[in-house]
Amino acid sequence: MYYVAYIAAKIRRKDMKKFLAIFLAVVFALSMAACGAPAAEPAAEPAAPAEPSTPAAEPAAPAEPAAAEGTYEIALVTDVGNIDDKSFNQGAWEGVVAYAEANGKTYSYYRPSEDSDEARIESIKTAIDKGAKAVVMPGYLFGAAVQAVQAEYPDVMLLGLDLGLGDVPEPTANTSLITYQEEQAGYFAGYAAVKEGYTKLGFLGGMAVPAVVRYGYGFVQGANDAAKEMGNVKDIQIKYWYCDSFAPSDDIKTKMSGWYTEGTEVVFACGGGIYLSAVGAAEEAKAKVIGVDVDQSAESELIITSAMKELKQSVVVALTALFDNGGTWPAEYAGTELKLGAAQDCVGLPTAEGSWRLANYTVDQYNELFAKVKDGSVAISSDIANPPAADIAVDYQN
Repeated sequence: MYYVAYIAAKIRRKDMKKFLAIFLAVVFALSMAACGAPAAEPAAEPAAPAEPSTPAAEPAAPAEPAAAEGTYEIALVTDVGNIDDKSFNQGAWEGVVAYAEANGKTYSYYRPSEDSDEARIESIKTAIDKGAKAVVMPGYLFGAAVQAVQAEYPDVMLLGLDLGLGDVPEPTANTSLITYQEEQAGYFAGYAAVKEGYTKLGFLGGMAVPAVVRYGYGFVQGANDAAKEMGNVKDIQIKYWYCDSFAPSDDIKTKMSGWYTEGTEVVFACGGGIYLSAVGAAEEAKAKVIGVDVDQSAESELIITSAMKELKQSVVVALTALFDNGGTWPAEYAGTELKLGAAQDCVGLPTAEGSWRLANYTVDQYNELFAKVKDGSVAISSDIANPPAADIAVDYQN
């Protein structure tokens, strides 16, 4: 206080009042701080903190496409097996992906929870709930599911692969069915195997459904015709068996190991993942395998060729026809069955350099045969009621 008085004495009288006012205000503030001021009343509910703003230097993220919001214009529902089965599901899925990405469509696939009509119907409905305008279904097992949902969703276009009028007797206008001339693909494989020089052949079928039977009977016809051309009919033998499954198993591998031990040189493994059992047995026996549905050469060096359906191509062609027609099936697809084969370039053997593993039978020879099948000068029976007549020995083991 002495120091304050001293300062005050030095100040002129006319400024004294102003000084005292300022001085008293400072003293009052200091005394309140020392004693502690009472806290302000808290708010009833504290306000939520403000969201931090994006710095101006960082641009906002672009809007997500419809797929990120859970809607997909094109859907595929898988058959028994997964999307990477190196067979029917995968071939169809590759067609969906190819078309969708080339045309800016969103897409997804759905896997039924079990092998039942109810699970397939549930997956189709889930796809539709997710915004599907077109649903692709590979495999004859979808017959009952398509029959059940087609009338309920007339604005959703359904595409059934390997589904015919026998599976869906009354397809509606929003349903298109595609089947294949598997007997032609099987014929090419059997013909090639014999022309390559193999004499002891095997046919391993999955379930004895029409498509698999056509593959098998075509295989027998091709081997028989090649043997007649080569004049070695008496030398050619085929072991023929349906394993009643599309999944690999130890039992199937054991059966194939027995065939290879008995002298079988190459087995046509026809039916989803069962080729894995054949390949496993072939590896131990140092024998060969023929793949099915898609080019399976990348799966094993023991796969010498594959009897293919051009699943990818047929899906792309069908989806192109659909969306070019405004999202509804054109007349040639609507409520009917299309049967695709060599004439539409939708069956055959892979001829790429890495896939052609035949040394004696050439691509040129194959192309010559393909042209004859395509123009009808080589006729192949599609009858599945009875085994084809053959001069070679065929051991049907079922």
